[in-house]
Amino acid sequence: MSSNVIDYKIAIGRWVGDRLARNPTVSKIPSNQVDIYVARSFLTQGECAGLMRLIDNHRVPSQLLSPTADPEFRTSESCNMDPADPLVKQIEEKITDLLGIQPEHGETFQGQRYAVGQQFKPHHDFFHTAEPYWPAMQKSGGQRTWTAMVFLNTPEGGGQTGFPEAGLKIAPRAGNLLAWNNLDANGQPNPFTLHQGSPVTAGTKYVITKWYRERPWGYAEYRTY
Repeated sequence: MSSNVIDYKIAIGRWVGDRLARNPTVSKIPSNQVDIYVARSFLTQGECAGLMRLIDNHRVPSQLLSPTADPEFRTSESCNMDPADPLVKQIEEKITDLLGIQPEHGETFQGQRYAVGQQFKPHHDFFHTAEPYWPAMQKSGGQRTWTAMVFLNTPEGGGQTGFPEAGLKIAPRAGNLLAWNNLDANGQPNPFTLHQGSPVTAGTKYVITKWYRERPWGYAEYRTY
């Protein structure tokens, strides 16, 4: 891999981390393993309600980029949000303003819905380069850098986002945004970013997730997962 690509992945990690650290509305979650931040009340109640309606209108069973024999690995429902929708555009702009990453590096963001018992077992957002999907991902923008995830509601029970290798567990709170760097200080995939959506025990959980790539995400035909 060329040095300029490595340099970008290192630089974007530092750039976004420094930008978030300077933002008085953002707090860094204490961790020696993961560069992770929370922006509380990032979305309004109305924005969250509108996004939840869109998810309910378009949700289908969630898919996986890499097959697994475990039928319980990812049991949520999800949908890709229409980038032409006015509300989706508005949220895209807010996330761009917060992180400062060039918008062309961002994938279409995804809405997800978890009913009681549904979950997403531990997984990484970065791409494993030994997997069969990697050549296609490499062509469509390369490695994932940052993840931005927003909780759209507060379920009655369960649904925490846990980082088991880093010893972190974040409770879902309506409007709160989590952002973390999937790479380490050297621009390499960080294994400590392993995370999971714990089973919902009461109510329903809604989230949106946006992933960013090391290069512009230029191939719209590739779905996000």
